[in-house]
This record gives sequence, structure tokens and C-alpha cells, in this order.
Amino acid sequence: MIGRLTGLLADKSPPQVLLDVAGVGYEVDVPMSSFFNLPALGERVTLLTHFVVREDAQVLFGFLTAAERGTFRQLIKISGVGPRTALSILSGLSVADLAQAVTAQDASRLVKVPGIGKKTAERLLLELKGKLGADLGTTGGSTAVSLAQADILQALVALGYSEREAQAAVKALAPDLGVSEGIKQALKSLAR
Repeated sequence: MIGRLTGLLADKSPPQVLLDVAGVGYEVDVPMSSFFNLPALGERVTLLTHFVVREDAQVLFGFLTAAERGTFRQLIKISGVGPRTALSILSGLSVADLAQAVTAQDASRLVKVPGIGKKTAERLLLELKGKLGADLGTTGGSTAVSLAQADILQALVALGYSEREAQAAVKALAPDLGVSEGIKQALKSLAR
């Protein structure tokens, strides 16, 4: 449908912008992460878009980066998460923060986003596990590494270490370690 718009920024009123494309004004809803990085009024801007058609409305959502749009599209595939909720999530968390929360299976970060309860946060973490990093353009090798590190992190948290302690221990590990060896080395460093 409509995949991208390039034009002059005519108006900004969170979360909506008005983009003048060759004399036609498009109202586009954007997450706050994109909104804060928009140029000044009258400046030229390109937004990647996602067009949603419902019985009662046709809404255009815009994003400054492909990562934001890809994440938005992953979010709206999840049962119970509509475009407005997905926009709210991307307004409350950057794509990197969301990917980190999914990797660490940290529901507490998602619950801080308005409109996201504990059950929805847990469903998001379950549905996005293994999908979000792939959509953000990570290579196969780094995905395997990050998944191993995520498993190590989860194991340390399950053993009673705080998330901060566990993350510090995982950062100190060599990136190519396997899960079992990584857990052993992390436990050694935490025991000091």
C-alpha cells in the first residue's frame, strides 16, 4: 500500500504529524521515539509507513527507521496488541530497549508502558522471543551469541542474582562461550 512518504513537515502535534507531499497533507501517527527526532516545521522528512484499514478508519503510521517499523509490524501480529498499543510500546521503549527486555525476558520494563499489564507483557515476551532480534537485522552468528548470553542471564537470575549483577557478569564473558561454560565462568566471577 503506502510504504514511504517524503515531504515537508507541515505540523507536529503528538503523536500526529502532518506531512505535505506534493500538495497533499497526510496525517501520520508516529511513536514518540520518531517524534522527538523529527526536523523543524517546514523541513523535508522521509517516513517509512504502515497503513491500517479498519471498518471505521484508515490510519497511517510513520517511522523514521526500518527497525521501528519492523518492530511495530511484529507487535501488531500478537493477539491483543493493536496498532495503538504497539505505538504506545514504541513510544515508551526504544527498539533496542524492547529487544533487550525480550532477550532478558524482563516483563517489568514492559509493564511501565501505559496500557500494558502484566499478562500482556508476558504474552509479548513469549511471542517476541527469537523473533525481534531477527527482524532488527542481526546476523546469524550474533543472534546465536545473544541467545546464549540471554540464556546465561536467565540462569543467573533464576539462581537468585539481581538482573544488574547478572548483566555485569555476562558482559565480562567472552562472546563466543557456550551456555554451560558461560554459566560456570559467570558464577566464578560473581563468587569473588
